[in-house]
Amino acid sequence: MPLPNNSEQPSSDLRSGDLLPRILTRPPGPQSRKLSQRARRAEAPGINTLYDDHDNVFWQQAKGCNVLDVDGNRYLDFTSGFGVAAIGHRHPDVESALRRQSERLIHGLGDAMGHSLRIDLAERLQHLVPVDDAQVYFAVSGADAVEVAIKTMLLATGRHRVLVFTPSYHGLTLGALAASSRPTFRQPFDAHLHRHMQRLPYGCSPRDIEKQLQGGDFAGVLLEPIVGREGVIFPPPGWLRSVADLCQRHGTPLAVDEIFTGLGRTGDLFAVDHEGVRPDILLCGKALAGGLPIGAVIAKQSLMKAWRTPGEALHTATFVANPLACATALATLDVISKLDLVETSRRLGVFLAPRIGAWKDQFPCVVDIRGRGLLWAIELQRADQASRLTRQLLECGLMALAGGAEGCVVQWVPPLTITAQQLSWALDTMQTQLQEISNEGSRC
Repeated sequence: MPLPNNSEQPSSDLRSGDLLPRILTRPPGPQSRKLSQRARRAEAPGINTLYDDHDNVFWQQAKGCNVLDVDGNRYLDFTSGFGVAAIGHRHPDVESALRRQSERLIHGLGDAMGHSLRIDLAERLQHLVPVDDAQVYFAVSGADAVEVAIKTMLLATGRHRVLVFTPSYHGLTLGALAASSRPTFRQPFDAHLHRHMQRLPYGCSPRDIEKQLQGGDFAGVLLEPIVGREGVIFPPPGWLRSVADLCQRHGTPLAVDEIFTGLGRTGDLFAVDHEGVRPDILLCGKALAGGLPIGAVIAKQSLMKAWRTPGEALHTATFVANPLACATALATLDVISKLDLVETSRRLGVFLAPRIGAWKDQFPCVVDIRGRGLLWAIELQRADQASRLTRQLLECGLMALAGGAEGCVVQWVPPLTITAQQLSWALDTMQTQLQEISNEGSRC
């Protein structure tokens, strides 16, 4: 496939991020390779495993749906920076909010002294999130939010068991890791993980869940409404509703991890909205602050009152409810509402479904297609095919990630602000590369 070169703009000018890719040198280019060498010497090997086997692409600039690397290559970002850039990279409203806030207050005093923006954001989340009689507990990341959610259930109920599912991904701090399912993440720390996580298969029969809950010793149920990192796996229709009803019947709090799926990604503001579920606890992160790190746990006040203490906070962090992140989170929520990005995500998902769905029958290498809104998975037969596909897409100018428990799934997670031209180009490019991989497989 010829390399795209469709813009008259200088390679360093990303305009509003609505451009098609332009590859000047095959990635990773010479500047990226130099930085990879420096990183190997300066960074610990586990902090970015991409350095171990090959040189990595280094980002220099991002805007809207575009990323520019240090070699001047311009890409179309179908990772949204792990889902963070739902409204696009460096949205002008987020930039303005960040600039204004940086002139007033950059850092606060965590749980000891407040600032007005954290109250504004907490009140906004109270009204947006489908949790009744809600209060907000801020966190510094998604994994930290999972820690808060697990502790909330343990504190509020006085029980010790938590029901989780396989596959799942909730983060890699010790509490979140205990809830996550992938063995390669868990095994090195297995002896140190919370021993009272009870596992069931994701999407299992509600009868199996009820058997667990009947004993009355579960502090809560923690689940993803759609399994994200582990393969974009959807539960059977009505499953979330059934789980919520069972939790209510047995007096067991239900915590829903919407860190990846929330804020319009699936064509609803939150994925639980698809079945009208109102959990006891809901977790936000990733896209919430338009690129700055923040997490939030929104739960019923009847659960949150367990955090009351006459002394210091039982769970806090130096950078919790950071003023900059609160300012950009408020701007991000405004953009989602102003541009009606939830409806855009829903509409584009309906448009994508027949085109992407046809690939399963069209290309022998494709095992399954799953998706809703602007969250899609293309599952291939083997992990090496998924790895090869993402590499070929990168060389064409399309950034996508391969993942899932077996490494066979290529995720499509574009910004909700993607243009029709960009989406059409990505579809054509993906189709061409899938055809090449299928042809190669037929010759093996």
